[in-house]
Amino acid sequence: MDTEALRQGIIDFFEKIDKYYGSKTEVTQGLFSKLDDVNAALTTWNLSEFQLIRSAYRNNGGKFMFEGNGNYFEIAAEKLIDFKQLGRNKFEFIEQYGETVFRITKIRFHYKY
Repeated sequence: MDTEALRQGIIDFFEKIDKYYGSKTEVTQGLFSKLDDVNAALTTWNLSEFQLIRSAYRNNGGKFMFEGNGNYFEIAAEKLIDFKQLGRNKFEFIEQYGETVFRITKIRFHYKY
């Protein structure tokens, strides 16, 4: 994905995220080592569910943060290499932390509208 399209997609996402406040939010994160092959069997996964309370961009450290009932997680802005909308209320971020270290974060909002 080109840098400007990536940047604009993320800006659009965060400009509209407040409509999801109060919604049940599922966050699935996985660590994997081959960008072109996100093999579920070879990926380490985590799942969190919470009501989204707030989100923001944290200037100190350049992180996108999400917060809800006892949950807090961040996505490193400078590490993002891909972002896409997978469905009406489903989104995917991919960060690259090393030559062969990637983190995929899938967010699904249970939004009633």
